[in-house]
Amino acid sequence: MKANVGFLDMFIRIFLGVVAIGMAIAGVFPAPWDMIIGIVGVVPLATGLVKFCPLYTLLGINTKGSDADSAH
Repeated sequence: MKANVGFLDMFIRIFLGVVAIGMAIAGVFPAPWDMIIGIVGVVPLATGLVKFCPLYTLLGINTKGSDADSAH
């Protein structure tokens, strides 16, 4: 599993995942949607933390760039 998510992409994914999960826990959305938003929020959070996106692999996308970004 080779990393294909760059630093900025990783930061945005983690931020959006945490926000979505936090809003779901806070009860911002009505009953069925809070659980759905919370579960959907786990996906960007997980892909940001492991720096790998399976969908990027299928589409041939790599936001990681060169090895200069590996320090992050």
